[in-house]
Amino acid sequence: MRTIPSPDAEQRPRGLAAQALPEQGRFVKEGPSRARIAELAGNSPLLRIDGLVAGYGKMEVLHGIDLQVGAGQSLCLIGPNGAGKSTVLHSIYGFTNIMAGSVTVNGRDITRLDPNEKLRNARIAYILQDNSVFPDMTVEENLWMGGFLMESPAHAKGAAEKVFEHYPRLKERRRQRAGTLSGGERRMLEIARALVMEPQILLVDEPSIGLEPRYIGMVFEVLEDLQRQGKTIVMVEQNAKKGLQFSDIGYVLVSGEIAMAGTGDDLLRDPEVGRLFLGA
Repeated sequence: MRTIPSPDAEQRPRGLAAQALPEQGRFVKEGPSRARIAELAGNSPLLRIDGLVAGYGKMEVLHGIDLQVGAGQSLCLIGPNGAGKSTVLHSIYGFTNIMAGSVTVNGRDITRLDPNEKLRNARIAYILQDNSVFPDMTVEENLWMGGFLMESPAHAKGAAEKVFEHYPRLKERRRQRAGTLSGGERRMLEIARALVMEPQILLVDEPSIGLEPRYIGMVFEVLEDLQRQGKTIVMVEQNAKKGLQFSDIGYVLVSGEIAMAGTGDDLLRDPEVGRLFLGA
């Protein structure tokens, strides 16, 4: 359901702007309106964040974040180190202390659900940035672990077989120890394992981190295929240019606040974004 913002909704907290670098602080001051955020999601968001204040323990990292992404869209978060990009993903999935605001999926408030409930009931899966395969288990056993919330091991094995059909490269290596895979194959396995529970939303944290250049393209091809299948993807990517090239929507975070939002192409073409955040 479309939400029409009130006039006051355009003014969101900007108290941390002074902590950013001077030029980046200007971006925070000029942050996007909620109307623009809704427009980028086609005014029909699947995943929506409103006024999110969150952090770890008593430390506040995010200061009134708004975010929207539609079904089948991809969104990339970029910004300097410490801006709060991964904390946005952590907050969606239930890894942070949420002090204010809400997270909704299809209009359902899921803010206070724990990660298992979000995976099982809201169909949100998180793909961690760290190497999370079980190296001493086989590829097949790693996929079975993706179904740990299913009714029985038999259900998990059946779901894993369906995933294997989409990833013949992994199927060929099903009896191979995961620790012997290449970096790109391990990342592919992490993505495939997240698909066992048939999520509708994928939170992807730094998909290219630690990979050789020849494997980065392979990983993004996998993500492109998932988007074509209708998955919604919210990503943090250290290679900001690659992330924006992939994504329908781009957000720039600075000091825990949304500094800019636009299409991926628009942010790539913006000379200030290029100079301050893309190394151009």
